[in-house]
Amino acid sequence: MSDYILETQGLVKAFGGFTAVKDVALKVRPNTVHALIGPNGAGKTTVFNLLTKFMPPTSGQIYFKGKEITHKTPVQVARQGLVRSFQISAVFSGLTVFENLRVALARPLGLSYKFWRSLDSLKSTDARASDLMEAVGLTEFRDIRAADLAYGRKRALELATTLALDP
Repeated sequence: MSDYILETQGLVKAFGGFTAVKDVALKVRPNTVHALIGPNGAGKTTVFNLLTKFMPPTSGQIYFKGKEITHKTPVQVARQGLVRSFQISAVFSGLTVFENLRVALARPLGLSYKFWRSLDSLKSTDARASDLMEAVGLTEFRDIRAADLAYGRKRALELATTLALDP
């Protein structure tokens, strides 16, 4: 097994005659923090779209946890734990911070499509939801609707919902 949680080899994305990403080679070890820095138009978003399978690469390979994911769908990759957040906040504005996290945590438990169940079925997510709120500094906003949060707090909530998938 590889020492890297995420690795790419010769990653390329071309749009017609324009090559947005050329020969990207990444090697990311577990439990490390990295940054992808560059000017506007340098291909940073395209790289993330390739890694999370929102776009297929023109050529090259992508490995996650030692397994090739180059030809997987975004859903398959997300279920393996490789997820991303977007620049535009995507939370349920009518739900509280706590409710948003419970919804995010319901998916791995197989509860997300069982709308007829009572909210009591989500009690098993309460402790983890509280942990996530603490991790991103939202504990004091537990019962505030997402629509009423400042932009930065919404981004923190989005990060927490992404972390709920155990990336």
